[in-house]
Amino acid sequence: MRVALFITCVNDTLFPGTGKAVVSLLRRLGCEVDFPAAQTCCGQMHVNTGYRTEGVRLARHFTEVFAGYDAVVAPSGSCAAMVREQYPKLAKPGSRGAAAIAEVAPKVYELSEFLIDVLKVDDVGAYFPHRVTYHPTCHSLRGLHLGDRPLRLLRNVRGLELVPLPGAEECCGFGGTFAVKNPAISAAMGADKTRNILDTGAEVLCAADNSCLMHIGGTLGRQRAGVRTMHLAEILASTEEAQ
Repeated sequence: MRVALFITCVNDTLFPGTGKAVVSLLRRLGCEVDFPAAQTCCGQMHVNTGYRTEGVRLARHFTEVFAGYDAVVAPSGSCAAMVREQYPKLAKPGSRGAAAIAEVAPKVYELSEFLIDVLKVDDVGAYFPHRVTYHPTCHSLRGLHLGDRPLRLLRNVRGLELVPLPGAEECCGFGGTFAVKNPAISAAMGADKTRNILDTGAEVLCAADNSCLMHIGGTLGRQRAGVRTMHLAEILASTEEAQ
């Protein structure tokens, strides 16, 4: 398959290792992976804060950049949900923009969706000998309805001990601009999440969105908790040779 990597803003600027992990993993599974250099922000921040015109412009650019690929894979449930759920609402019915979105948006997948639903694989040959707990981020859980897809992948990683996270479906408190507008509430929610993480005894917290991991990881770091945060892609890309 000819697959495009949609890196997303947070990963491009702060977590480039996640993008590298996605490319390594997909190539290992036989995919031809491209990185369209013209890609930009998907417009989620703009639309969520009322800047609809900018969101429409970015949606139009996204469909131009990613047209023609068999699939577009994003290491972010949040940004994949933006394209699939919000883009169709931005375009005028019957317009060229609506047609372009209808063509591209259904081909945009969060990583675990692509592996399970498109490649039909739940064992990617990974090796990660650590105790791990998984946090289902809000957009991946409630927007994309990923269900147990990430857990199925993690359970098949050799050496990995997967432990359940109490209150897993509760928001971590990041919510993009929510954390900026409501810092006290965001911090309190983050504290609840980290307390549950520590109760698991896990060495590593895994999620499908680095934005949420950044928020939780900041709280864990201030507490000197000794728990690492890792994106799902980085665990799945790990092999015995790389340890």
